[in-house]
Amino acid sequence: MSDLELTLACWDYDRTRPLIDGRVKPEGIKLNIEVLRPRQMFPRMLEHQEFHASEISLASHASLIGRGDSPFVAIPVMLSKIFRHSCFYVRAGAGIERPEDLRGKRVGTTQFTATATTFMKGMLQHEYGVAQHEMHWFMGGLDKPTEHPLIPLNLPSNVKLDFVPDGDTLEKMMEEDRLDALISIYIPPSFLKGTPRIRRLFPDYKQAEKDYFRKTGIFPIMHTLALRADTYRNDPWIAKSLYDAFEKARALALDELYDTDALRLGLPWLLEHVEELWSVFGENWWSYGVEANRATLTALGQYVHEQGVSPRVVTPEDMYVPELR
Repeated sequence: MSDLELTLACWDYDRTRPLIDGRVKPEGIKLNIEVLRPRQMFPRMLEHQEFHASEISLASHASLIGRGDSPFVAIPVMLSKIFRHSCFYVRAGAGIERPEDLRGKRVGTTQFTATATTFMKGMLQHEYGVAQHEMHWFMGGLDKPTEHPLIPLNLPSNVKLDFVPDGDTLEKMMEEDRLDALISIYIPPSFLKGTPRIRRLFPDYKQAEKDYFRKTGIFPIMHTLALRADTYRNDPWIAKSLYDAFEKARALALDELYDTDALRLGLPWLLEHVEELWSVFGENWWSYGVEANRATLTALGQYVHEQGVSPRVVTPEDMYVPELR
């Protein structure tokens, strides 16, 4: 019997490369992989379900599950995790020294319901007491035209969100004192140039991230792996096969990090940071599965409800197929 052919969209991470280059193959499946950046694959999957399986925004997935009209199911492969303390930028002279000072300010973002923004707004509310409705939001392009929302917005009436018109950008608004702060997953070009008018809200963001994890147990998950619901219904066994393959690929990536017999470029420096990761997160610092990520998944499921993009709290069990919970 021939293997089942499936299309998969993902980015070329160290943890997906063994699947891309064929060192790991899921049992019973022939994968046709399209290597795409998240901003390329997400609209194609969310709007048109172009792939049988795809890396997808965790907040978008949870929101669609909460709304009860998702065309996807997911398996607990956490392809992208990253803290976002470094992504808060403030304008010099705006009177913002602490997160609490964002209350009443004008804040720009490229995607109001992106996973990164969802975690950042959740952190502001739960760690610093600043709810999203206490800021005036502007959504637009950082230094290019405005991006449209990944999923339709239906926000609470007390949230003030304006869309930046064509010809204007968040960078320009910061330069002209029309914004006080930016929540940006991309580093603003003005910050890269060393412009003194913009700085990070958390100067020592690395320490802030460690403190946050030790307090909350949350290591923000950006992307998970989604399957088209019809694909899963037709062949439910593929969920376990894909999960096992992604686990093997992740294990190979980790093994290469620790291979001191054949160091890759820059690895001696990286190994110091791996040891630091162990001291904070433990050796299973890049875990897959629901239980190992429960604190993070629970927080995200609460945030999408609190922020008005899901009519209910979404649990970790809601997010993933039953056999892999």
